[in-house]
Amino acid sequence: MIPAKFEYKRASSVSEAISMLGEHGMDAKLVSGGHSLVPAMKLRMSRPEVLIDIKRIPGLDIITEEGNEIVIGANCTHTQVMRSELVQKDVNIVYQAVSRIGDIQIRNRGTIGGSLAHADPSSDYPAVVLACDAKIEVEGGNGKRSIDAKDFFLGIFTTALEEDEIITAVRFPKVANGTYFKFYQSASRFAVVGVAAVKEGDHVKVGVTGVAGTPYRATAVENAYSGNGDAAEHAVDGIDDIMSDHFADEEYRAHLAKVMVRKALEAVN
Repeated sequence: MIPAKFEYKRASSVSEAISMLGEHGMDAKLVSGGHSLVPAMKLRMSRPEVLIDIKRIPGLDIITEEGNEIVIGANCTHTQVMRSELVQKDVNIVYQAVSRIGDIQIRNRGTIGGSLAHADPSSDYPAVVLACDAKIEVEGGNGKRSIDAKDFFLGIFTTALEEDEIITAVRFPKVANGTYFKFYQSASRFAVVGVAAVKEGDHVKVGVTGVAGTPYRATAVENAYSGNGDAAEHAVDGIDDIMSDHFADEEYRAHLAKVMVRKALEAVN
C-alpha cells in the first residue's frame, strides 16, 4: 500500500528536531532507520502529517566508553552496534541480542533509538536494557533527562517519552557475565519469547520480552534464584497480560518463558 500524504522535514540538530516536534505535536513522527514506522505508514496504521528525519543529526551515531559505561548513540544502526569492539568486549550481551535481530537489511538500517522508542512488545533490546539496568538518555523542550530502563516501557508501543522528546543515547554499564536467548518467529525473527540475564556475584537480573504487552524484569525469578535454573518456574509470576496470537497462545508462551529463562540462568552460572 501507499502511505497517506505527509510533509517531510529534515532536522540538522537535536534542538531543531525538538523544535519541530513542539511545533507539530501529535501530528509529527520521527524517522531514522524507518523499519518500524514506514511499514506501519504503508498499512496506514500510522498516519503522521509531518515526518521529521533525524538520521543525519551529527553525534547520534557514535559509540563511546565513559568510565564503567558504554554509551551507544540513538542513531547507531544494529550493524554498527554489532560490529563495535567496545560492545563485543564490554557489553557482549548487547552483541548477542543485536546479532539476532531480523535480517541484514533490517540490521543495516534499523537503529537502537528507533527500536526502543517504538517499543514493540516482541523486540529484542527491551529485555537487554532491563537486565543491564541501562539508562535511556533523552532530550526535549524541558531539557535533558535520563530514564531508567525499568521506568521506560509503559505498555504496547508506549514509553515514558514526552511528545517533544527524542532519544539521544543508551547508556549501558559494563557487563562481565550476561546472555540473551530467544525463541523467534521464523519469518520476522521477532521474539516469541526473549530473555536476557546478567549475573553479578550471587545475584541475577532477568529481563523478558515477547511474553506480555510490556517488557518486564522477572523479579520473582531474581528473588528465587539460588545458583541454578530452578527459579525459572517463576518466569511469569505476577504477569496478568500474557499475549496470545497465532505464534503462541497464553499457555504455550508461559511455558516457553520458563524454558528460555532456565536456559539463560544456566548460561550465566
